[in-house]
This record gives sequence, C-alpha cells and structure tokens, in this order.
Amino acid sequence: MRSFLSCLRKARQSTLKSINTRTSRVAITSFNPPKRTLMGPGPSDVSERVSKAMARPTIGHLDPCFISMMDEVKTLLQYAFQTSNELTFAVSAPGSAGMECCFANLVEPEDVVIICQNGVFGSRMRENVERFGGVAVMVQDEWGRAVDGSKLEAALIENPEAALVAFVHAETSTGVQSDAEKLVKLAAEHNCLTIVDAVTSLAGTPIYVDDWGIDAIYSGSQKCLSAPPGLSPVSFSERAADKIKRRKTRVKSWFLDLNLIMGYWGEGAKRAYHHTAPVNCLYALHEALVVVQEEGLERCWLRHQNNHLKLREGLNSLGIEFIVDEQHRLPQLNAVAIPEGISDASVRERLLNQFNLEIGAGLGHLAGKVWRIGLMGHASNATNVDYCLNALGSVLRKAA
Repeated sequence: MRSFLSCLRKARQSTLKSINTRTSRVAITSFNPPKRTLMGPGPSDVSERVSKAMARPTIGHLDPCFISMMDEVKTLLQYAFQTSNELTFAVSAPGSAGMECCFANLVEPEDVVIICQNGVFGSRMRENVERFGGVAVMVQDEWGRAVDGSKLEAALIENPEAALVAFVHAETSTGVQSDAEKLVKLAAEHNCLTIVDAVTSLAGTPIYVDDWGIDAIYSGSQKCLSAPPGLSPVSFSERAADKIKRRKTRVKSWFLDLNLIMGYWGEGAKRAYHHTAPVNCLYALHEALVVVQEEGLERCWLRHQNNHLKLREGLNSLGIEFIVDEQHRLPQLNAVAIPEGISDASVRERLLNQFNLEIGAGLGHLAGKVWRIGLMGHASNATNVDYCLNALGSVLRKAA
C-alpha cells in the first residue's frame, strides 16, 4: 500500500511539473476576439445594447427580481412565437437541447414518429427519436426543396398508428422554408402531434404557433433574435402537455424533464429549485426580445425580407445563383451556388482575414458547392448587405 501511494505521489509530481513547464513557456492572457461581421448561418451579430445587458451585475437565480424578469422573458417569448401557451420558456442550453427537450418529453418507447427530412437537421430528429426508443418513419425530399405535403399525407395514411410528425420549418443547411401551416394541418387531420424546428425562423419569418396549431416548437437565441448562443426558446401546446402528463414511462433526461422544469419556470414568486439558470445569458435574451417587441414582429419580418431582396439583386449582378426556388427561399439564410472554378475555402478564408467577414460553408453533400449567407436579426441591415457584396466581389475578381 505504501509503495502504491509513493508511486502515485511521484506520478502526480511529474504531471504537475510537466504542466507548470508548459504554462511557463506560454504566458496566457485575457482573450480579446477580433471584431467580425457575422453573416453566416449563426451565430449572428450581437448588438452593443444586448452585450451591455449581459454584462449587468449577476444576481441569484432565485432572487425575486430575477424571477420577475423570467416572467417577462416568458411573456416576450409568447409574443415572438405568437402563442398563449403556458408552457413557454427558454431551455438553459443551445437549440440542440431545445430539440432534445421536445423529443425527450413527447416520444415514448415504440411511438411511431414521421420525420420529414430535406436537409441536415431532419437526420438529427431521427437520432433523437431512436435514442428515446421510438420508431422513425422518414419522408425524404431533395435538399434545397420544401417538404412535399403529399408525401407526408401518404406516410400518414400508411402509418395510422403514428403519434407525432416532426419537420424543420427553416432548414439552415439549405436555406429553404417549408409550409409549416399546411404540414401541421395534415398531421392534425391524422391525430398526430407536431414538433417543429424553428431555430432559424423565429423572428425572421412569420410563425403563428396558435393559429397554425403547432404542438411543440424550439428555436435558438443566436439566430434572428441576435442574443448570444446558449439558450433555446421552446413552447408546448396543451395537447403536448397532456401527452407528457399521460406518459407511461419516465422522461429519460432528468435535466430536460418538463415536469421538473416547470416547477422553476412556473408563474409567480414560488419556484422550485431545478438548476442554476444562466443568469446573464437570460439578461441578454430578455434585452434581445425587448428589441424585437420595440420593432414589432411584422416590421422585423419585413426588414429581413427587404434586405434579402437587396442581397439577391447584388448577388445576381455577381453571377451568383440561389439553390432554392424563389417562393421557398429563406430571407435570413441565403444558400447560393459557388461559381465554377472558385475555391470555397479560399474565398471564405480571404473574406475572414481581409474583411473580417464570416459567411458559411455548405453542409453534407453540399460542402464545397454552396455558400450560406446569413441576414439574421441585428445583422440584417443594408450596411451589411453592401459590405458583403463589395467584399465578395473584390475577392471573386482576384480569384478569377
């Protein structure tokens, strides 16, 4: 035993000596990021106003003042989602956790879930369904095409036992928007609840959760809301809440179990401790939502559309074409074909290094074939459009 402890001490001393030697060679100081213009698929630029809100003094997550602010965040999210759903709040994690929250709570073992896939993120839905013991039925559409309602209807007829339908409203990987209202209506006609990915669409294009009858929806703080990454707004209908209450099995994720979370996000001053909320991140989300409220949702949607049209005109003059049909294009995420003979990585590298401008690469089989140009939230403005077009034009002329 003494010999073992002696060896353990020697090993520890050796490790500490190695660590100390490395750190003495490199003086690590405060991190100061470069000032970029973010026009990729996210995150988007965060305004000085929102950044300042995040830097306000940290208070306790059960402080009465903070709880009052949480109630305001809930009200503001209900406005952004256009819903009166009581079960509306921000998951203390990024959009992927919002997605997992929906599937973890609504999918039980053997549940049949029809998933409409027309890009990268439909495959993540499938992963969630299968990990929670459900059976995924895939409805496939070509990447860059909107989800075909007739294919979903056929799948619903072929799978009458299906409990849920899931789809991406605004597919970030391709810049295509599907007709959420139509798809939700089809699901409801076959007694299925719906899970909708609105990570890129919230505050960028119209979403009417109540009017369309969406049952579960999730988004991210870092896209068109232009808050820092790390929070996922979600909302659940009464139908979804009833399904969760009637579960035959426990939710497999403790952290994402809505039965527990709502003890913390419920109404009023009495809150049950669940986790330590990311206090300062919620300050920033609150401020970003106040900005949306001040502008007004309809004006916010129109601003994104107008800047998209300005970008489209400029890209056309550069000979750059969109990969999505005009009627299904996302104004906040513009997927365009890389001109023949142009190096994807080289152009993006030069934009970043010479202009401090970030645009996104393609994903999956579109990697090296498309660029994804974001006009999200605070970054959706005419100045950014002009800057992007001038920078891209300059780089392309030198690359030709």
